[in-house]
Amino acid sequence: MILLTGIGSLYGQIVNVESLRLVSDSLAWSGNVGLDLGLTKNNTTSFNIASGVHIQYSKEKNLVLFVSNLNFQQVSDNKFVNRGIFHFRYNYKATKRLAWELFTQGQYDAISEIAFRGLLGTGPRFTIRSSKTHEFNMGTLVMYEYEKTSEEESVIHRDLRGSAYLAASLHPNERISLVSTTYYQPKLSRFGDFRISNDTTFAVKIFQNLDFSTTFSLIYDTAPAQAIPKTQYELTNGLVYSFN
Repeated sequence: MILLTGIGSLYGQIVNVESLRLVSDSLAWSGNVGLDLGLTKNNTTSFNIASGVHIQYSKEKNLVLFVSNLNFQQVSDNKFVNRGIFHFRYNYKATKRLAWELFTQGQYDAISEIAFRGLLGTGPRFTIRSSKTHEFNMGTLVMYEYEKTSEEESVIHRDLRGSAYLAASLHPNERISLVSTTYYQPKLSRFGDFRISNDTTFAVKIFQNLDFSTTFSLIYDTAPAQAIPKTQYELTNGLVYSFN
């Protein structure tokens, strides 16, 4: 039986890829679709609805995954805003404990004043410990970031950033899973400009191919767009249907 952790939180700035990986490596094509309802707190309080698609291909030492997510929000003054994200990642498993990752990502986020952000990155991923019930991983990547803000006076950033993460995946049985990932993403030219985030997803299997998931995301950004608070969080609940 395959255990899914859900589509994960595709929160406006960082994708928790750990919550998207399937526990089993035996299938070639697999994936899931999900529907989330959530509450977001940043410069306003808003309710949101999101739909996401995750497709994964795994064969021998190769893993390819694609993620897309669209989110529509109603903020406190009843205006509707939206955000979207598209993420593509390739993993090559060199050894039992070492893999090499390559990813690209595009996104927009009206709430966080991001007109467009594009990422291209690569680096190693290390498996610290792995068993049928738990797995601990870490990664150290370098990425190029292009960002254009949607402020009244738009600003464009072109930066190199590091992206280090530590991920814990717990699967005590076939019905329950908990995935928590913490990211640290500093600008390489100025380490005082950084983002720290944590993304935690708890999922319970309802039926064979249907999960209920709850995800909490927290991000601290030392240099967000003007008028956007440094600390933001998001709590979502949703249903995830898996296929293979």
